[in-house]
Amino acid sequence: MSTAAPGPSMRAMQLQAPGDAEKHPLHLVRRACPKPSKGEALVQVEVCGVCRTDLHVVEGDLPPHHSHVVPGHEVVGRIESLGPSSGTSALAVGDRVGVAWLHRSCGICRFCRRGAENLCTQPSFTGWDVDGGYAEYLTAHQDFVYPLPERADPLHIAPLLCAGIIGYRAYQRCSLRPGGRLGIFGFGGSAHVVLQIARHRGNPVYVFSRNAGHQQLARELGATWVGGTLAPPPEPLDAAILFAPAGEIVPIALAVLDRGGVLAVAGIHLSDVPHLDYQRHLFQERELRSVTANTREDGRELLRLAFEIPVETHVVSYPLEQANQALVDLKQDRIRGAAVLDLSL
Repeated sequence: MSTAAPGPSMRAMQLQAPGDAEKHPLHLVRRACPKPSKGEALVQVEVCGVCRTDLHVVEGDLPPHHSHVVPGHEVVGRIESLGPSSGTSALAVGDRVGVAWLHRSCGICRFCRRGAENLCTQPSFTGWDVDGGYAEYLTAHQDFVYPLPERADPLHIAPLLCAGIIGYRAYQRCSLRPGGRLGIFGFGGSAHVVLQIARHRGNPVYVFSRNAGHQQLARELGATWVGGTLAPPPEPLDAAILFAPAGEIVPIALAVLDRGGVLAVAGIHLSDVPHLDYQRHLFQERELRSVTANTREDGRELLRLAFEIPVETHVVSYPLEQANQALVDLKQDRIRGAAVLDLSL
């Protein structure tokens, strides 16, 4: 651990240089606590979910945007202090809030002006452009945090703040009709939330996973059918979501869609997609759609729905110091549900 910086300091797991998760590229350090600028809040972190996007940053699939970045963007914590407000803020010291992937959008580009801030031309992201939640404190823009009820269990809310939000956006991108059959490829943090949303809305869910533990969780959560990645489903599907960052699954998923079916690819990173056969994979109005980040409205809708259903998240907790091990376990598909760093441990 490094020598403490002058003034208030905190523990943080910072990325020294991108590398294989198995080599533990995150280092535990003490560094100065951040100070909130105008329009920002200083948040004391209670828990932070471990997302596959964090793994992509740590391993360099998404090259870090600044040196020694602190990953993490599924944060639940309490407001420690507020910087000067840039407007009228409803937040107060002590409030419990969620901090998610979208740190800020510009608000003025053509996409922001039409309500598509997920496509902002100058966005910044938590744990990539700015330091995230693998630390005791972080700063976040007051307009981009999500107020959370006191009754919320931080450990189980954390996965909703990215896995849940991006899963919900992917589900919306599928344009699935009531009663339509949904396929899910890859069954981790996002997928186990989406399955519950889909069932709540009357959609039978077909889960494709090579992992026996993930298959069992899918059955427990009410999947209509569960099989391996290459297993043929019993009937054509109306839509599918690809959560695994494996481009080779794209033609497999397109091939099981019914006429007019939609495949949504939910990851921020995907390995190369192999050759597609037009007649087999795309003809008869099958569609391939990407999913890019999220809007704040996506987050608000997902949280409302999650409390309404209610969504039950399955989590495995780790102390902050074991963030490297959590990433390795995520990479090697050893986590049943979602991993969460618990700063009280």
